[in-house]
Amino acid sequence: MSQPKSKLSRRTLFAGAGTAGALAAAATLLPGAVQETAATPQPKEPPARGGGYQLTEHVKRYYQTTLV
Repeated sequence: MSQPKSKLSRRTLFAGAGTAGALAAAATLLPGAVQETAATPQPKEPPARGGGYQLTEHVKRYYQTTLV
């Protein structure tokens, strides 16, 4: 008994499923990308006389990790 040939092969099925998954992922990420660009904070103005370095708690912790 021979089975009739199907136009839908396994390779075509998996390629279509992969394409549909990629499109669904892109559709969920696109609205977030547009919102993130609108919410970008503006950088601070540089100090008038220089001195942009600030010794913060984060910097102090980093210095503690570099001690031998």
